Amino acid sequence: MNHKEEAVTADICLLLEGTWPYVRGGVSSWIHQMILGLPDLTFSVMFIGGQRSAYSERRYEVPSNVVHIEEVFLEDATRLTQMRGEPRKADQQQLEDLYRFLHHPDAPARPLGERMLERMAQGHMTLDDVLRSRASWEVLSEGYRQHCADPSFVNYFWTLRSMQSPLLMLAEASRNMPRARVLHSISTGYAGFLGCILKQRWNCTYLLSEHGIYTKERKIDLAQASWIAESSGQALNSSLDAGSGYIRTLWVRFFERIGQLTYNSADNIIALYDGNRQRQIKDGADPARTQIIPNGIDLPQWTAALQARAPGINPVVGLIGRVVPIKDVKTFLRAMRGVISAMPEAEGWIVGPEEEDPEYVSECRSLMASLGLEGKVHFLGFQRIQDILPQLGLMVLTSISEAQPLVILEAWAAGTPVVSSDVGSCRELIEGANAEDRDLGLAGNVVAIADPQATSAAILELLRNPQRWKAAQASGLLRVTRYYTEALMLQRYRDLYKAAMENS
Repeated sequence: MNHKEEAVTADICLLLEGTWPYVRGGVSSWIHQMILGLPDLTFSVMFIGGQRSAYSERRYEVPSNVVHIEEVFLEDATRLTQMRGEPRKADQQQLEDLYRFLHHPDAPARPLGERMLERMAQGHMTLDDVLRSRASWEVLSEGYRQHCADPSFVNYFWTLRSMQSPLLMLAEASRNMPRARVLHSISTGYAGFLGCILKQRWNCTYLLSEHGIYTKERKIDLAQASWIAESSGQALNSSLDAGSGYIRTLWVRFFERIGQLTYNSADNIIALYDGNRQRQIKDGADPARTQIIPNGIDLPQWTAALQARAPGINPVVGLIGRVVPIKDVKTFLRAMRGVISAMPEAEGWIVGPEEEDPEYVSECRSLMASLGLEGKVHFLGFQRIQDILPQLGLMVLTSISEAQPLVILEAWAAGTPVVSSDVGSCRELIEGANAEDRDLGLAGNVVAIADPQATSAAILELLRNPQRWKAAQASGLLRVTRYYTEALMLQRYRDLYKAAMENS
């Protein structure tokens, strides 16, 4: 729905990468919740995807206060159709600055980044400059000769093309967006970079919300990525991180640099909890521009789910989330092997979409079979969470990275205690963020990351102890009611938006 015919000045322009309205998950649910919860404000959306084919179906109905949606796909940045015609005459110094900013560890990041943004926003540096100019070829070739520790020029060439081209494409795509009064990016990365460009063009207030720390999550992805082409046995440049290949390190530096650009440009930098706020500051955010706004849920929507819960403790353990590596479904499966060995009547449910990473889904199903869990652990796909949570005795989160998971708050609202890996704000959620909060008691158990034995023990400790289970259930209900309501969250964002619009 690129409804340009309806393009009007929106109150808030949301910049979204790989989330709403095409992908279900915590961040997408939060975005939908915000749009619906602030019906007096109008929103425009710029959606950024990777491969166009991965986003064929919208998972959310678009609310009426969304007045414009624009879509851009990163795979289009290097299409051969863009390389026809005469070679482009480009400014070699501008391209050298682009190279130095993104790829050279000793470059003065801030002045180079600010100059780069200004040139892109004004159209003085274009996608054609990168794809079709001799100057681009010369800058790239010189960079390879001077700095590259990977012997493969082909790897180096296509890596830099894959980094640089999307940024120029996004700068050009920004011209299709009708002006909004306030910019709000829901991550750094490509969405955050687009926010930097639009702030240059519109001269308006720019808000950044991070649920997880994007740069940290990309580093996790890159550490596991098999698609990065690197030569074996390569010598590392002394400026690169020990133990990481040159091409992999280039990608890490790329995301670090555009993350820093976003922190420099954003007027308000919002985290879900203090641990992530401190990480933002460590990564270069100005402490004076950071603040915390926790997630919240609409408690009345969960009344029926709470009332639907049957008496007693149902021996069903559920993982609710996308079946992707960052959710570490394999640890959940290994933990369930221990649970079912000790408690044969127990079951495990894996509830969440499976289309994002089919290879990982296949690996998880194979692991389930090898552990002898067929018929005891079930992959249920996407389900209505209000129907699932009342049937669970426990909700388990085995993620290796999270921020402040909405699913924990939702589990408590449905009367379900939680076992979680020690990631993001999960410990302070379950145990309490301060003395007053801790007085409410434990709302479940916290275990180490990727520790199936500890996870299994924590699950069994709750399922086998009705008194402990009921205390955890009561603590979760009290905590979500007192600190994590939708009304509190929406009012904080309403105030933030109001102040930003007054300054624009």
